[in-house]
Amino acid sequence: MTSLTSRLIHSRTSLSKLYTMAVSSNGRYLSTDSIKVDEPFKVEEAETLNVPPPPTEKLLVLGGNGFVGSHICKEAVDRGLTVASLSRSGRPSIQESWVNNVIWHQGNLLSSDSWMQALNGVTSVISCVGGFGSQSYMYKINGTANINAIRAASEKGVKRFVYISAADFGLVNYLLQGYYEGKKAAETELLTKFAYGGVVLRPGFIYGTRNVGSVKLPLGVIGSPLEMVLQHAKPLKQLPLVGPLFTPPVSVTAVVKVAVRAATDPVFPPGIVDVYGILRYSQQQRAT
Repeated sequence: MTSLTSRLIHSRTSLSKLYTMAVSSNGRYLSTDSIKVDEPFKVEEAETLNVPPPPTEKLLVLGGNGFVGSHICKEAVDRGLTVASLSRSGRPSIQESWVNNVIWHQGNLLSSDSWMQALNGVTSVISCVGGFGSQSYMYKINGTANINAIRAASEKGVKRFVYISAADFGLVNYLLQGYYEGKKAAETELLTKFAYGGVVLRPGFIYGTRNVGSVKLPLGVIGSPLEMVLQHAKPLKQLPLVGPLFTPPVSVTAVVKVAVRAATDPVFPPGIVDVYGILRYSQQQRAT
């Protein structure tokens, strides 16, 4: 009996020693896979499964009948989203099957009474609204109109908001002051109202086939070769004054792919994505 008791005491003492050895000098427990608990978890790129979105997801595209906007609507429809568009002219004249799967609203972002109902049931927004003209008009359409949309979406409880802005072209900014100041004001508002779900895309020249009436302009004939050359000439962007002019073009396909993903992927990092980020995200292969 004494021998058995002695063995039990010895066994418990050994376990105690093992337990003590498993504790580091500062009180942390050692892990078998050596995870450092004091290092922050970092996510460099967001990866998601290629699965259809839940049926409750509804995307509103502002300016959905324009060049970029129409491509975004088509991409979103192809991904199985419920898609609505808001623009001043409403339904476009495009004769393609996907058009019938979009809810087309007509309204003006500068007049809230004409479009607020378009936000009903919306979970994410992509804005392609912008334009050129006088300095005051450019600020109003690129800045004020988008700020109105951002604030209204925030009040409605929209989860994510993606804004198609523009790359910085240096000297060109001074010639189009209203355009760029409007864009920057909208960016600031977005990143304030949607700190965790706001994404700003800053492409340069966006190329692709544009429909101008019944005529199709294949801008890719120019844009694609330039992209191939300039995306590998990033150091040239550091040149004083003229550097920003070497920003590579990007295809409309790449822009819409990243825009729709940013609007629907809850782990897509918020913040500003420049042209190189757009190219990188668009080339990623989704996990299956």
